[in-house]
Amino acid sequence: MTEPLPHVDFATLVLSLSQSALVYLGQAEDAENGPASLDLNLARHSVDLIALLEEKTKGNLSGQEERLIGSVLVDLRARLADLTGQGGGGA
Repeated sequence: MTEPLPHVDFATLVLSLSQSALVYLGQAEDAENGPASLDLNLARHSVDLIALLEEKTKGNLSGQEERLIGSVLVDLRARLADLTGQGGGGA
């Protein structure tokens, strides 16, 4: 039996793009192809798409939508920086 698709809204779009980025970062499993494989170029591309979406929707989002896209970008950028050695952190 086929599972129902998620409701179509802004959060679903952002989370779908985020999931793609996580797959390309090697941190989530690809539903069709199994274990994820690292592809930093596609990961950056997915993050850039989310950033473009944030820029183009600025002023038209609810507070909850703004927080979602902002937190997704912070998380994905940090993961990408960790993988590329640009984390800058260290204790």
